[in-house]
Amino acid sequence: MNEVFRVPLSEDLSGFTAILWQHKIPHRVLEQDGEQRVLVPYNVDAEQIAQLFQMWKEGADLSGLQVQRSSQQEGLRGILRAKLSLFLIAVSVIITLMVSLGDNLQLMGWFTIVEIQIKGNQVYYANLLATLTDGQVWRFFSPAFMHFNLAHIAFNLLWVWVVGRRIELLLGWPALLGLFLFSALASNIAQYWVSGPMFGGMSGFVFALLGFAWLWDRVMPARMIGLPQALMGFMMIWLVLGFSGVLASFGLGSIANTAHLAGLVAGLCFVPIVSLLQRR
Repeated sequence: MNEVFRVPLSEDLSGFTAILWQHKIPHRVLEQDGEQRVLVPYNVDAEQIAQLFQMWKEGADLSGLQVQRSSQQEGLRGILRAKLSLFLIAVSVIITLMVSLGDNLQLMGWFTIVEIQIKGNQVYYANLLATLTDGQVWRFFSPAFMHFNLAHIAFNLLWVWVVGRRIELLLGWPALLGLFLFSALASNIAQYWVSGPMFGGMSGFVFALLGFAWLWDRVMPARMIGLPQALMGFMMIWLVLGFSGVLASFGLGSIANTAHLAGLVAGLCFVPIVSLLQRR
C-alpha cells in the first residue's frame, strides 16, 4: 500500500474516512509514533486522495467524488510486471506435471535434494556432500518446484501470487529472488535433515513470504506490503496443527513441518538484509 499523508492523533479523520468508504475507496488508517497514517492500495491514485483531503479540510463539497483507479489494461501491465512470480508459478506447474504429482520416481530423481536411484523395489539415496562435490547445486532449490497433489500446488501457488507479487512490485524482483533462494535453501536442508530426501513443495517459501511480509510492515511502515495482521496468526495456527499431526489426520498427507518452520524463520531473517540493501 502507498502512504498518502500523516496527521497528528488529535486530528479527527472520521468524516474523511466515511466519505472514502461511502465511495468504496479502500484505505487503512494506522496509528504510529503519535501520528495517523493514511494508506491506499497501489491501484488508487494516492496524490488525488491527498488533494481530496485538503479539499475536505477546506469544506469543499465532495458528493460527486470520483477517484482515478488503474484501468483493466494497467491492471494487466501490473500482472505482467510480476515476471518472477509468474516464472516461479510456471516452473512449479511444469515440474509438478513432469513428475506426475510424485508418481514418476525416475523424473523425481532429477529434482530431489540428493540423487536417488531405483533398483528393483529399493530406492537408494546419495548423501548431501556428494551433491556438493558433484556440482549439483540446483538440487538445493529444485524440491520447491515439486508438488504431490492438486490441493498442495493450488494452495502454495495462490500464496506465491498474492504475497510474492506484492513483494516483487514493491521491492523489486531481486528482493523476491533472494528471498526464494534463501528460504528454499534453508527449508530444504532442514527438511532433509529431519526426514530424508522424499519431499517437495513451495510451502517453505510460502511461510517465508508471510513471515517476511509480516515483519516488513512493522519495521518499514512507510512502504507497507499490506497483508492483514490476522493472516500471520492463521499461519501460526496452521504450523502448530501441522506439527501436532491434526492436518495429516484429515487426509492432507505428509506435511513438511520442518520446512514450514525453517521457511518462516528464513523470511523473518531476510527482512534486515533487504532493508539494508534498499537504503543504499
